[in-house]
Amino acid sequence: MEFLWFGDRGRPVLMFPTSIGRFYQNEDFGLTGALADKVDAGLLQLICVDSVDAESWYNKRISPADRARRHDDYDRYLRDEMLPFIESRTGGNVVTLGASFGAYHAANLAGRYPGRVTKAICFSGLYDVGQFLGGYWDTLCYYHTPMAYIANMSGEWLDRLRQVEWVVATGENDSLIAQNRAFADLLARKGQRVQAEFWPGVFGHDWPYWTENVRRFI
Repeated sequence: MEFLWFGDRGRPVLMFPTSIGRFYQNEDFGLTGALADKVDAGLLQLICVDSVDAESWYNKRISPADRARRHDDYDRYLRDEMLPFIESRTGGNVVTLGASFGAYHAANLAGRYPGRVTKAICFSGLYDVGQFLGGYWDTLCYYHTPMAYIANMSGEWLDRLRQVEWVVATGENDSLIAQNRAFADLLARKGQRVQAEFWPGVFGHDWPYWTENVRRFI
């Protein structure tokens, strides 16, 4: 698995690409550049990881169960390889950041490993993978669907989740606006720290909006 690492000091930001994107996508489209001065000042380190979306949720050549299993492989890579590597170099306090389907990855990692991830910045996100499953559902799908498992959290798990600071943002004309509102509302109902922004009068689901706004959240 390839990745890019920018900076040698500061809080680590684990950045995910959009749907089926590669590890260099956030650099190519200017999202890392929008934070370059903060990297240069030693405030942030940016780690841009690759994805396996084309082998998992987006792979219509395999069964929904196999799609979920392939994504679970990716989750183990993040949990057992990438997060420990980041923590060993930075001390932890990891931020996840993603836009579109990258926001799904950012939210899912934060929801599954609160404390290791302490902030999730989610632009124009998707938080329910049901559209990739054709009606199929199993335990693995459930535990990789933030809208599902967070809705059922209680007690100790909710307390652990409060270690995460959440940002959910997109334009009010985004085709995914309903899902973003629903996810932000879910987090608020569960007593979580969530900053929700729905920018008036704009689509919001595109790189210019994400690069314009990312600086305000980190």
